[in-house]
Amino acid sequence: MILIVKYIGVIYGSRILGTPLKERVPGVELAQNLMAHMAGTDKKLFLLGSKPGVAEEAAEKLRLTYPGLQIVGTHEPFDPMVENFEEALANHQALNTKFMGIGLYTRSQEPEVWYDFCRKANEVGKKCAEHGMKFTYHNHSFEFVKMANGESAFDILIRELDPETTSFCLDTYWIQHGGGDVCSWIEKLAGRIDILHLKDMQRLPHFKDKVGYQFYTEIGQGNMDWERILATADRCGVKYFIVEQDTCPGDPMDSMKISADYLKTLVK
Repeated sequence: MILIVKYIGVIYGSRILGTPLKERVPGVELAQNLMAHMAGTDKKLFLLGSKPGVAEEAAEKLRLTYPGLQIVGTHEPFDPMVENFEEALANHQALNTKFMGIGLYTRSQEPEVWYDFCRKANEVGKKCAEHGMKFTYHNHSFEFVKMANGESAFDILIRELDPETTSFCLDTYWIQHGGGDVCSWIEKLAGRIDILHLKDMQRLPHFKDKVGYQFYTEIGQGNMDWERILATADRCGVKYFIVEQDTCPGDPMDSMKISADYLKTLVK
C-alpha cells in the first residue's frame, strides 16, 4: 500500500524536518501509471475506502479503464456492514472480491466492547459465507495492550471470531510494534490469514514526535527477518501478500521498486 503526499504543507514540513521530498507527486498520475502496470500483470489490488461506497466506486471506474485489474479486498467502515449488509454485499460483489474487511474498528480497552464486536463480526461473516465470501480484520498494535482482565483485544479476537467465516489481514509491522513475534503469530493463526500486509520497521536514531523510535521503511531496509516471515506465511497458507508503506521518504514509486527488488531476491 502507498499513501500519497498531497498537500503543500506536508511538502514544506518535510523540508523543515530535513527529509525533503524530491518533488510533488500527483496522486492521480501515480495511480494511473500504477493501475496500467498492474492490469497487464497477474498482480492484484487492495482498496482502502473512506466513506461507504468510495472504494467500490473507485474500483468500478478502475475496472472499466483497466479491464485486467483484479481486486483482492477492501477496508471499509464496519457499521454499514452491520446495519445494511445487503448494500455492502452488492458493493463487494461488484468488485468481484471475496474479502469484505475493515482496517480499524475501535481502540477501546474494555473487554466487553471487543466481545460485542466479535459477535457482530461473526454475524457479518456468516452472511458473507452464504455468498462465498469472508469478513477480514486488519490489526494494529493497540490490540496487544493488556486490559484490566489480563487479556489483550487480540486474545479475544483469535478466540471469539469464527475461523470458518472470518479471517485476518495480518500486518507485520504492527505485530512487531505491539511486542509480538511475527512468525509466531502467523503460526498461531495458520489457515486464518488470507491477506498478509508486508511492512518493514526501522529503528530511528532519534525519537520522532508522535512516532517514537520505530518507523516505516521499504521491505528489506528495516530489521525484520523477511526470509523467515515469507517462508512461515507460505507454510501457513497465506493467500495474498500486500506490500504496504504508510510514509515514503521521497517518490513512492522509488520505495515500491526498492521493496519489489528486495522481495524478488527471496521469491524463487
